[in-house]
Amino acid sequence: MIKNKLMLSIVVVVLLFFSVVSVCQASMGTTLLRIGSTGPDVVELQTKLNYLGYNVGTADGIFGNHTKEQVIAFQTNKGLSADGLVGSLTATTLNTAFAEKQRQDKINSIINIANQNIGVRYQWGGTSPTTGFDCSGFTSYVFAQNGISLPRISRDQYNVGTSVNYTGLQQGDLVFFSIANNGIVDHVGIYLGNNQFINASSSKGVTIYTMGPYWQSIFLGGKRVL
Repeated sequence: MIKNKLMLSIVVVVLLFFSVVSVCQASMGTTLLRIGSTGPDVVELQTKLNYLGYNVGTADGIFGNHTKEQVIAFQTNKGLSADGLVGSLTATTLNTAFAEKQRQDKINSIINIANQNIGVRYQWGGTSPTTGFDCSGFTSYVFAQNGISLPRISRDQYNVGTSVNYTGLQQGDLVFFSIANNGIVDHVGIYLGNNQFINASSSKGVTIYTMGPYWQSIFLGGKRVL
């Protein structure tokens, strides 16, 4: 009898252990969050709402009335059922919006850093504002400032990311050219939008060009690494 009770106790403890582990490993959206919910999933919810501009205040892990109000505001803006409950659909929509804003903020930072270096002189093999840049040294430097590692050489940079054609270019895409017009990558820049790109030019240093007939004629393709 005592042995049976001991075995039962061990089974209960094991089950409780794995239950706790499962909860700790769960991500937002696997359990319904509502008024009164607490814990790391609520912290994640509050942090992402704050980042998206739905101010819940301190991410304290307590789902109170103010958090519910901001959840309802988010649901309303996204065309969801505005019930203040965070189930799988609201969580997925929130995660998607959060990831999209992170990506756009990084693109904005890339463009800002690129523009800050306008006028830096051209230097073959250069990789920093103090020594000057060559084309791929410039792109690798700008992306590195945003935590993105690119190969050093332009033709190697052409092998990363997702291919994009001319009509599909977006801000932050890498644009590649064959100045020798032999189909081999020998120049790279960063697309800024509005048919413009920024690059380290051998004649002008870091500058902005319009992708007019000449640049379009030697354009090989774009790559999206974000």
